Amino acid sequence: MTSAAERDGDTGGRERDQISLSTIRRLSRYYRVLETAAEEDLTHISSNQLAERNGVTSAQVRKDLSYFGTFGKRGLGYPVRELRDEILHILGMDHQWPVVLVGAGNIGRAMIDYVEFRRRGFFIVAAFDVDPRKLGISYKGVPVFPMFRLPEVMQTHEVEIGIVAVPALSAQRVCNQLAESGVKGILNFAHTRLIVPPGIRVRTVDMSIEMETLVYVVNKNGSFPLD
Repeated sequence: MTSAAERDGDTGGRERDQISLSTIRRLSRYYRVLETAAEEDLTHISSNQLAERNGVTSAQVRKDLSYFGTFGKRGLGYPVRELRDEILHILGMDHQWPVVLVGAGNIGRAMIDYVEFRRRGFFIVAAFDVDPRKLGISYKGVPVFPMFRLPEVMQTHEVEIGIVAVPALSAQRVCNQLAESGVKGILNFAHTRLIVPPGIRVRTVDMSIEMETLVYVVNKNGSFPLD
């Protein structure tokens, strides 16, 4: 590959420890645009085209990509499939990720139903619950186990990611059990902040907060950006 300056006019040379979560989120969006572009049989795409399809500036696109190397040539743009595959690798999505789910209620079953998870390489290999009525059953091919089986199942499937979909009062206890079982990342749907040991990362998704934020922006006539 060529240098960042040669590829799309950016200087490159930035340290990866400066990369923000916003940059990573935009990489995911670039990847989706590149998927579509590949389906459209486009061989190259410019930073302007990537920017327009993502609602950002071309300078932002070049800056984001320059953190990771060089992917295009001035006047030609970025090779669609090559950049798509490179971003897939950067995001760590070029292999499958086994996931465990704690909480086989409505949110948990929605996670199992979510086809996009599987398309992106996330496979829920097991669910866990404390409700005796749910134990021993299989939902869409995902078995539901009692919590005491958590360490065993995580070790068997080499699981590093867990989803917490339990009530807030139970979430920290579940988080502790996941941490003790070797989890490295947690997607949290409980309405509470989780305290984790060093080295474990948590992303909390609170749909009510997202809706409240959206309502605020709507009330302000869209004068505040959501992204």
